[in-house]
Amino acid sequence: MVTVIKVLTLPLSISVYDHVTGWVFIRCDYSGMLQTHCTLHIDFMANGSLFLSCLFCADGGDYGLDEKDMEASVATVQSLCEQVEADLILLRERSDTGGKIRDYLIRRRVGEQDFLEVRVAVVGNVDAGKSTLLGVLTHGELDNGRGFARQKLFRHKHEMESGRTSSVGNDILGFDQEGQVVNKPDSHGGGLDWTKICERSSKVITFIDLAGHEKYLKTTVFGMTGHLPDFCMLMVGSNAGIVGMTKEHLGLALALNVPVFVVVTKIDMCPANILQETLKLLQRLLKSPGCRKIPVLVQNKDDVVVTASNFSSERVCPIFQISNVTGENMDLLKMFLNLLSPRTTFNNDEPAEFQIDDTYSVPGVGTVVSGTTLRGLIRLNDMLLLGPDPLGVFIPIAVKSIHRKRMPVKEVHGGQTASFALKKIKRAAIRKGMVMISPKLQPQATWEFEAEILVLHHPTTISPRYQAMVHCGSIRQTATILSMNKDCLRTGDKASVHFRFIKTPEYLHCDQKLVFREGRTKAVGTITKLLQSVSTQAARAQQSRSQASKKTFREGAEDAAGSAGRPQSPTATQVSLKPGSGGRRRGGQRHRGKSLNTASVASAVPAGATDTS
Repeated sequence: MVTVIKVLTLPLSISVYDHVTGWVFIRCDYSGMLQTHCTLHIDFMANGSLFLSCLFCADGGDYGLDEKDMEASVATVQSLCEQVEADLILLRERSDTGGKIRDYLIRRRVGEQDFLEVRVAVVGNVDAGKSTLLGVLTHGELDNGRGFARQKLFRHKHEMESGRTSSVGNDILGFDQEGQVVNKPDSHGGGLDWTKICERSSKVITFIDLAGHEKYLKTTVFGMTGHLPDFCMLMVGSNAGIVGMTKEHLGLALALNVPVFVVVTKIDMCPANILQETLKLLQRLLKSPGCRKIPVLVQNKDDVVVTASNFSSERVCPIFQISNVTGENMDLLKMFLNLLSPRTTFNNDEPAEFQIDDTYSVPGVGTVVSGTTLRGLIRLNDMLLLGPDPLGVFIPIAVKSIHRKRMPVKEVHGGQTASFALKKIKRAAIRKGMVMISPKLQPQATWEFEAEILVLHHPTTISPRYQAMVHCGSIRQTATILSMNKDCLRTGDKASVHFRFIKTPEYLHCDQKLVFREGRTKAVGTITKLLQSVSTQAARAQQSRSQASKKTFREGAEDAAGSAGRPQSPTATQVSLKPGSGGRRRGGQRHRGKSLNTASVASAVPAGATDTS
């Protein structure tokens, strides 16, 4: 939620804008209501910032203040900001009838080890300039038109050779309290020191660089669902227009209710008529019944302030026109990114929950998991439950160390991404989609669930027993349709569908968003009911039986190996030949093993003895 407070001279009126309730007019005095409003919004809003305009409002119109009244209003707000430990930052000043109007940003001060984090997913068709733009933004050097900037972001050799992103990349852009970029690449290697950037920043923008090629669509879908972006930056090449995966990625962002802003690149090499045609097609797409956005071409700082203050309403869609070679309009994009605030509020008093989106094995450290804290507070040495495993069991695990943006910290809050080093567990026992959760929640894994889905595209029809990949948070697993409330589904149909995972149970919530995908088939929906859950007692009993059978199998194999290598007494031989006590061999080895055991028995039985078995 973005709040706009308009400060006026006595008698003071405050008009607060909320995208849910609209404008609310309140009459108050400086010492009372204004202080209450500022304190309430800065202290209790998760984003820690709000917009404020100093002007005079009468007869339904906005009028400027003279110099004396303006200074008095600013002094009053400045004193209130000091009381609530916030900074007052001037965004713009404009003249109007009767005087001046100023727009300010009030931003809460953060500690040395803390910063606001906003996640922005970067999507668009292949060759739209996604990685190039991120290289220019994060490293502060313009591109040479031949891929110089993007080379600094690629993670794999084949990405450098092809120039195409194939994995989910993460890059950061830090802003200080005044809104200035603090990214300073190393003068020798050209790399970024994430720890120094985070220490100097009051806000960090985390860019989730996703693949644009259709071949890597499942990786892009996982990045959109598993990394929980606050906003989505859709890249469009001005010379190519709306082609390929552009509409696919836009539809995915809209289905997940992620606000979208558009960046049109390569305006330095595009003819004017082609650029205008691209903008016209883009505006038509955003206004279409499926989107229903209000496109706004951002051309100056006034447009940036207006669009940023109304962006969280999800109706306004800013459009930036930039060049990575000349740097044109790059300052407007940076200003807009600085004004973005996290969309979701989190309560630290709730039980902790953390979803895992990647695993690592670090030499000298051990097993490390990375992901997003969904709610609650996780501290160093906390005991959490990790799971579910293939049997649906959650095991206790201790947090050995915590890193946030490569910086060691003692705790993480809801909405923050982090990495945890875990004690006494191997990387092979952890997979993407697992969660670390507070024991207070008593989690249960789920095999089956119901969801309300909307089929975005399918070439034929969907019927029961159809299988496709389900993306839900960081979960990525194939599920089967067991039943649905319609005979078959086609493009554009809605239905209540009963799913079942085919491999392992997962930890799910009601009201979670999911994406259902297989080839060119795409559907989105929301989980409405959890049906078949694995009880903790049953899962642990099954795990114990499985471990016992493995132990018996291991001991039997050792006995069989021992009997083949040394003479045994008749009693021992008879025991080793009981059904189920020997190790099972594959193929021809099974018969060879039988003959070997027979030979061993013959050599072990004394001459003239009678077999009584």
